[in-house]
Amino acid sequence: MKMQKVWFITGASRGFGLEIAKAALAAGDQVVATVRSQPTQLAATLDNHPELYVVQMDVIQEDQVQAAVRQGIACFGRLDVLVNNAGYGMVTAIEEATDAEVRKQYDTNVFGLLNVTRAVLPYLRQQKSGHIINISSLFGYDAIPGWGLYGSTKFAVEGISKGLAAELAPLGIHVTVVAPGLFTTDFLSTDSYVAAKTLIADYQETVGQMRMGADALHGNQPGDPKKFAQVILQLANTEHPPLHLPVGKDAVAMYQGNAAKMAQEIEAWLPVATSTDHDHPIAASTVA
Repeated sequence: MKMQKVWFITGASRGFGLEIAKAALAAGDQVVATVRSQPTQLAATLDNHPELYVVQMDVIQEDQVQAAVRQGIACFGRLDVLVNNAGYGMVTAIEEATDAEVRKQYDTNVFGLLNVTRAVLPYLRQQKSGHIINISSLFGYDAIPGWGLYGSTKFAVEGISKGLAAELAPLGIHVTVVAPGLFTTDFLSTDSYVAAKTLIADYQETVGQMRMGADALHGNQPGDPKKFAQVILQLANTEHPPLHLPVGKDAVAMYQGNAAKMAQEIEAWLPVATSTDHDHPIAASTVA
């Protein structure tokens, strides 16, 4: 018999977060869904489901995060699955982005994720169980013009997840970092991603083309977000989940292509890369 799980899902107002909440509720689980604004609207969207608790929370406000987690625990008594989904994209050349724009991107995509993870972990450690699912991106595997800065936040999520997995495995807590490809969510709609205010003409043929292409691609992405939500549901009910999981043929291709390029570069430079040891091994110091 399937045990009812309690989910804590950030960024649940639309896109992946909303679809994951729908899938978890349909599976008979309980869901704490967080939104930055209009919690009653999300509750109505999800038919005021009796196993749903919606809380208003901005991931970059640590006091709000701590309060939201406490409220979720008070409502359902425990947490089993954390989905760190909140985040947004920014199309820009790295040089074009101001310090304030870069910090805002990292505040949400990286530091916000850490805020939520820190708030949830004491409860998971006490239970000696739980599963943290961090949403990364295919751009967390390789870089393309215009998405390098956003991708760097997802590279950070990949690294944080790998470190968490090593630290939490002895405590009975799983970690999976999921890297979706392009899905028909609102991610590429003009009111979802951000473009840097500064434009530099030298980047028109690379980043400029990407800015125009993002609008054209919106609504034509290959991935079905409902199927993505089912993947997340499957992960949450797997006894031995993976640490890394690209989702979508494009995400798998991005991973495979980057891995092959890195292997080729390292092999080509192997004599140089391995040339830095001392000519004569240094004897280990001894204590008289």
